[in-house]
Amino acid sequence: MKVKFKYGIATYSGTIDEMVYGSYRDHKLCIGREYVYPRLTVHNDNLGKTGSNLAILWAGASPEYKADLKTYAQRNGNENVPKTQYPPNGYALWVKALHAWQDKTPSIDISTLTVEDFELGGASVSTVKNAIENGFLKKVANYDDLTEAY
Repeated sequence: MKVKFKYGIATYSGTIDEMVYGSYRDHKLCIGREYVYPRLTVHNDNLGKTGSNLAILWAGASPEYKADLKTYAQRNGNENVPKTQYPPNGYALWVKALHAWQDKTPSIDISTLTVEDFELGGASVSTVKNAIENGFLKKVANYDDLTEAY
């Protein structure tokens, strides 16, 4: 439903008292609807398990590997991301690379992958350079120096 506020408030975005409000048309239109809690699905459960497992894997990575991902994220932000968009950080790019690795390698399941399994079988993404060369991350200039292992 179309919403009108008092006191000169044109629009609002957010949730208040069982209602969700959205601002549209350059803050000239506000639409409200009743808040409905989304039903949980198997997909939600899988996303949660994968996210939790990736956090555990990330914690097991070496500081040097994380530093290389941070360096890559800065270079990627300068070279591959439009100036109007916020560039992803190293963790987000690492998650993207692992999902791409799983898509390319059907035997890999990142929701159950352990640190030991990753260290043994993760050569494709064990360094930022390998992830770029295998097509899991976009190329950036001077990526040859991003060779620190997981």
